[in-house]
Amino acid sequence: MSPVDPTLYPFTPHFFDRGSGLRMHYLDEGGGDPPVLMVHGNPSWSFYYRNLVRALGCSHRCIVPDHTGMGMSDKPDDEAYAYTLAQRINDLEALIDSLNLKQPLTLVVHDWGGMIGFGWAVKHPEKVSRLVILNTAAFPLPKDKAFPGLLRLTRTPLGAFLVRGFNAFSWGATKVGCRRRKMSPDISRAYRAPYDSWNNRIATLRFVQDIPLGPKDAGFKLVEDVAANLHRFNATPTMIVWGGKDFVFDETFLRQWRKFLPQAEVHVMADAGHYVLEDAAEEVIPLISNFIRA
Repeated sequence: MSPVDPTLYPFTPHFFDRGSGLRMHYLDEGGGDPPVLMVHGNPSWSFYYRNLVRALGCSHRCIVPDHTGMGMSDKPDDEAYAYTLAQRINDLEALIDSLNLKQPLTLVVHDWGGMIGFGWAVKHPEKVSRLVILNTAAFPLPKDKAFPGLLRLTRTPLGAFLVRGFNAFSWGATKVGCRRRKMSPDISRAYRAPYDSWNNRIATLRFVQDIPLGPKDAGFKLVEDVAANLHRFNATPTMIVWGGKDFVFDETFLRQWRKFLPQAEVHVMADAGHYVLEDAAEEVIPLISNFIRA
């Protein structure tokens, strides 16, 4: 992994042994209950939550894992690790169990973090006190949403070569993830830093290949089961913060969330993109912090 400016990411690394010599990196910053668990997606890493950790660290314990193959976690090949949704959920559950948390937590999710985080949460709804949902899903692709062409390309041999040979997925995300304003070069480099070689880009590709689009795809039944259990959180205080110019997680996904969790407090940043925490930080960070502290 290429070095990241410590002024941007001034945190102490922690590592959790997942067995077979694989280490899962996570942040464990601040102190105070209830703890806040932040689950990132693809192709980001714990760096995405750095400003929220800074804002909450004085009052809450903030736990932010890097999925295996992402961020500062180990990046094994396919023989050493199963890059599947079920494995991701198992990893998260093992990490949470190892921390021996005493109180229900606030769960913050973004992108693939929604499916992974809710995959754990529906099995343990009593361990979740609040929810913060950021441009993500925990249900199958809505029927009125076409699978984006760029993601479809990534699942082809050409797309796979571009992702692993040229870091196309991570690079592209830094270009389109912020729509309100262009991502600065130093921030863009930090997002791409973990994915600096062919071998280190395996997870950014496997995540896209693992998107379950139909019953024949591994993980599709799991996604359906998670969606069928979202009602468990109908009484859970929930905030949805949405970047309105996300070309993947757009209004069709937001409508689904409103149906599943009608009690949610919804804030749409109409001119912000997929990386809403980055793109609209000056509005979103205080909004989320106040909700969590309430």
